[in-house]
Amino acid sequence: MPLAGVGRAQAGTENAQAELNRTFDDFFNQSLDNSPEQATSLGLDKGVRAAQKFKLHKGSLAEIERRKAETASQLARLRRIDRKALTGMAAVNYDCVLYNLEAADQGNRRFAYPTGNSPYVISQISGAYQSTPDFLDSQHTIATREDCEAYLSRLSEFARVMDEECERVRHDVALGVIAPDFCISGALSQMGSLHASADKSTLVSSLADRAKAKGIDGDWSGQASAVFEQKVLPALERQMALMESLKGKATHEAGVWRLPDGEAYYALALQTRTTTQMTPAEVHKLGLEVSVELTARADVLFRKLGMSQGTVAQRYSALFKDPKYLYPNTDAGKAKEVGDLNALVQAMQARLAESFATLPKTPLEIRRIPAATEQSSSTHYTGGSLDGTRPGIYWLNLRDTAEAPFWDMPTTTFHEGVPGHHLQITLQRQADLPLIRKAAGFGAYAEGWALYSEQLAQEMGFYKDHPDWELGYIHDALLRSGRLVTDTGLHGLRWSREKASQALADIDGDPIALAQQEIERYCVTPGQACSYMVGKVSILRLRQKAKAALGPKFDIRQFHDTILAAGSMPLTVLGHVVDTYIASRRA
Repeated sequence: MPLAGVGRAQAGTENAQAELNRTFDDFFNQSLDNSPEQATSLGLDKGVRAAQKFKLHKGSLAEIERRKAETASQLARLRRIDRKALTGMAAVNYDCVLYNLEAADQGNRRFAYPTGNSPYVISQISGAYQSTPDFLDSQHTIATREDCEAYLSRLSEFARVMDEECERVRHDVALGVIAPDFCISGALSQMGSLHASADKSTLVSSLADRAKAKGIDGDWSGQASAVFEQKVLPALERQMALMESLKGKATHEAGVWRLPDGEAYYALALQTRTTTQMTPAEVHKLGLEVSVELTARADVLFRKLGMSQGTVAQRYSALFKDPKYLYPNTDAGKAKEVGDLNALVQAMQARLAESFATLPKTPLEIRRIPAATEQSSSTHYTGGSLDGTRPGIYWLNLRDTAEAPFWDMPTTTFHEGVPGHHLQITLQRQADLPLIRKAAGFGAYAEGWALYSEQLAQEMGFYKDHPDWELGYIHDALLRSGRLVTDTGLHGLRWSREKASQALADIDGDPIALAQQEIERYCVTPGQACSYMVGKVSILRLRQKAKAALGPKFDIRQFHDTILAAGSMPLTVLGHVVDTYIASRRA
């Protein structure tokens, strides 16, 4: 190629890269403008964004329409950048952001009701009534008087957000979008827990207790009580009255197939959540096949424990009730379980260097989910701040220790902590990525990685002398394969909640009450439950592909670094990243 041509190509690449960087900066700032909660979660509610610590997001119908237009505008701007001029991580970054924008825009254009996490603004697991108290308690830091005043401001904003949600619910009801009757009942039950006197509200005590601990003078309890009683409770009561009025309009049918253009809605949700082109039928088939494989392995392990009678699901049911695995259902018993899991985390951290070249710098803490919200919350992980000053937290639901027998907890800990969510999210935030990619996530990648981490713990030998622990790993894998079967059953095959609950219990052996609680979550988050196992299977297939291609050149530490340093991404993009890694190692 003539030198002049080389120069023009290089200049084109540099120009495209520079434009991409400017575009990403603008997009990220717009996302922070839209979500003060995200600014706080990332530890960016300071300096020029300090005022955002006093605010919550806007959620009116007009705001939703503005954001749809903003998404369309961002997509058009990104498409104007010459993708062919981008190479390396710049191309990966472009593809990841493009995927998100295209998926959101497609849903915005086709459906007049929400296409994000749930088609329902309010349900037993969605809505500000459920998320804001937890956010204020765990994400909004209290260190100064100004932080306390910001908390009071956000408490007042909470009432506005709930009223805006009511506006959107009424809009969606007019379209025929109403949550199933059991989801409405569940939401009302949770709202009833929040509807308490000020002296019993965690929204009040969270501020008062933390201000006292920091020695910040002031009647913070009195001020928070006034806002809670005068603004929050009336808004909550308006929301409860609205949900109560929907009972007579709601049906018991569980799947989104019954919503306007419901079959297309589910197909899009499934593709977006798995970041693949898999159809409901293909996902259902995968779930059945994986369940058969896992059940066979569980049978072998049960026999090692001397348990050979009954189906695998029946033996899991018996194992759940075995008292030798249960902690006392007391504060002391729960503290002992947390302590034992912390020891397990430390053991894994001591061996991470065997499988990972890059290690997380942000610390990990295990905490109990507060009693006030544990009925509506599940065990989960929240990432630390970008600067590492706030730790990553593995939130453990211990409302009843009978739901958390120890044989099932090591795999949960590897999933939520290390080498699962904490390691992956922390390394993503440590990586040399644009802020928009540091903060973004794709469920199939993130949950797929966490599920892969459970198997990695097995491969590292953590279950070697503990067939009961490995049964916990297999149990949780069966839950995820069962999700493929039941999520597609609910939304694709038109199963009832009861049929799906029994099917899940028959696969993983959970008590029917726990299985039903799981199924009710899938009813309002179509496709999300499928992201876990689809993601894990995809990562395992790519690892096998790399091993086969590289032979003795394959290094598990380099493979993991390749996946994790590139950040969360669609599985289609992950395939291209691994292909590039294979080509570079062959050279």
